[in-house]
Amino acid sequence: MDIKNLIPKDKGDTETAEKLKNYSYIQLKPIIPELLEWLQDGNWPVAEPVADYLKTICENISSEILNVFETDDLEWKYYIILIFGPLIKDKSIRNIITRIATNPTEQETETELCEVANEVIKNRSWM
Repeated sequence: MDIKNLIPKDKGDTETAEKLKNYSYIQLKPIIPELLEWLQDGNWPVAEPVADYLKTICENISSEILNVFETDDLEWKYYIILIFGPLIKDKSIRNIITRIATNPTEQETETELCEVANEVIKNRSWM
């Protein structure tokens, strides 16, 4: 099977997203960046099953998660923090979340990114 077929085709393709749980991280590693793209809007139906799978392998996808923080997509960052913040152990990601919570940019404040980051650092007792 071509693993590219496991990338959802549209925001409502939950059937394909549900199949992810049948595969290991090693099998899906090449399509992790494309799967993370489905978390750009947590309101899309496909976001929940994709997130559920990615949470199970979050310690393996730190570099891909860090790549999201290199983008200008504040909504995507919001959902990444919301989904992975409670679970992630990667120190670089922790530092980014802490910086957003304690020293947010104007845009991070306007989009409430700092609020979700603050919830994570409070709940994780990072400060």
